[in-house]
Amino acid sequence: MLALEKQLKFELERFEVTEQTIETIFIGGGTPSTVNPLLYQPIFELLKPLIKNGVEITTEANPNSATKVWLAGMFELGVNRVSFGVQSFNAKKLKALNRSHSPQQAIKAIQTAHEIGFKNISLDLIYNYQGDTKGLLKSDIEHAFKLPINHISAYELTIEGGTKFASTPSVRQEDDELAFFVTKEIKKRGFRQYEISNFGTYQSEHNKGYWELKDYMGVGAGAVGFLKDRRYYPITDIELYIQETLNIHEEPLTKEELLTEKLFLGLRSNIGVDEKILDKEMKKRADFLVEKEKLVKENMIYKNINYFIADELVLYLLG
Repeated sequence: MLALEKQLKFELERFEVTEQTIETIFIGGGTPSTVNPLLYQPIFELLKPLIKNGVEITTEANPNSATKVWLAGMFELGVNRVSFGVQSFNAKKLKALNRSHSPQQAIKAIQTAHEIGFKNISLDLIYNYQGDTKGLLKSDIEHAFKLPINHISAYELTIEGGTKFASTPSVRQEDDELAFFVTKEIKKRGFRQYEISNFGTYQSEHNKGYWELKDYMGVGAGAVGFLKDRRYYPITDIELYIQETLNIHEEPLTKEELLTEKLFLGLRSNIGVDEKILDKEMKKRADFLVEKEKLVKENMIYKNINYFIADELVLYLLG
């Protein structure tokens, strides 16, 4: 936590943060619910005068470590949104995914958070794990909607290098139909899709900040930051990060790279793409997509109708 505090002070200067300018805070990566809320206190004291009134402050949490005491402690600090890494309500699937919680623990943790006073509660679901069926996923979604949540993130399983599944990539199944099925089942229960993987009656301001490519500080081992036209990468190894906290790698981005990111982020979410950032030829192609009913145009903003073809649309716009 001392290293975290040290980097935070450094980043606040680098980003020239003044009073009441921070719009959102997100505590995530690793398992925040294993850290005593008292240890977060110096961080919150540091940030208190710098945050706007009523900002969204989210913490991620694992159902098995998010105890009533921990949730209450985070709520007292000012955290007002919690995102639970549930993944599934099927015990067999949870075991296969190497998750250490049970369906009952997930249900209990979410109910406890609601009782404590959290108004904004989200949970993650994963699909396209080997053996996933429409029946299993429908059951997961039905279980989710019995709980006091207002947001769901539904992610397709991806295999990352260095993880348990890297040596067994076959655990990920290729079934595009399940993506459409999951989306349809969540939407028909009243949640609005506002990004390819995110749904809710509440839309996370922090998530939207990323998709709008706003500046954001990344504080902690492996937490990526972004300022104007460059990314900042602290050391990923925790032990090394503690020793070399301010050894932060910088990556400048070209105008073309920034434009490409804005297109990808805008068309996979309800943010859309402002026509002002498009050149003449790209605007012509965007208008053609509107004509073919692949995009809609609202107040100079091109918006995507089907997030699942966002990549193809961007590639077409880039020519």
